[in-house]
Amino acid sequence: MHSIQQQVAWITGGATGIGLAAARALAKEGAVVVISGRRSAEIETAVAAAKADGLTLHGLATDVSDAAQVERSAQQIAAEHGPITILVCSAGTNVPNRFLNKLTPADFGKVIDINLKGVAQCVMSVLPGMRAQANGVIVVVSSWAGREFLPFTGMAYNSAKAALTMLARSVNHDEGRHGVRCTLVQPGEVYTPILKTRPRPPSTADCETMLRMEDLGDLVRYVVTLPPHVCLNEVLISPTHNRFDIGADDLKPAL
Repeated sequence: MHSIQQQVAWITGGATGIGLAAARALAKEGAVVVISGRRSAEIETAVAAAKADGLTLHGLATDVSDAAQVERSAQQIAAEHGPITILVCSAGTNVPNRFLNKLTPADFGKVIDINLKGVAQCVMSVLPGMRAQANGVIVVVSSWAGREFLPFTGMAYNSAKAALTMLARSVNHDEGRHGVRCTLVQPGEVYTPILKTRPRPPSTADCETMLRMEDLGDLVRYVVTLPPHVCLNEVLISPTHNRFDIGADDLKPAL
């Protein structure tokens, strides 16, 4: 595997969930890891917890839906830590009123701004530096909903995640010749805090069958430590007990 010792990794949505698991996994590999998110308190908690476990994370509050803020953060990370060679786009959201009988244009825009535009803005902010080094790994955390229609996730979320497939393909088409590779990760159900935002949250027993955040953290570590000539374009990963295939009552939207 390829060493990422002292390489600079930026993890958006890195204070919680999959992003935090990925950040901790990369820190264990010796990367210089910067986590960002909208809430400073969550970042501080994540940094302190990592320190207690002997890991170093750096924090930087960033709203990925704000293009100017994203650009400033990318420049600040590079100035303080060095060129960014790893970007993990894990920031994401959904809204409770996600079905068309209640979805508002404002809520639709919020989901698109974070889940799609936020990813694009982060990618574009790091690409010039990656091109200059002829070295860069981008991991885009999408969803099973980016591959198959999931009725309970709603139009805005489904639209954004489906679009990420083409975003990742575009990065590999345009930038592979410059040494930049992008992996699209499409997880099935992962036991993360975002499950609480579902209109019908799953039971504790069902959550216990799901993927763990650490499973995704290990996957991100594997992707970014592949040799530079290897690009893992897409990963579709699910729990062994895959409720998306077999169905469950709470996955049926109550319209």
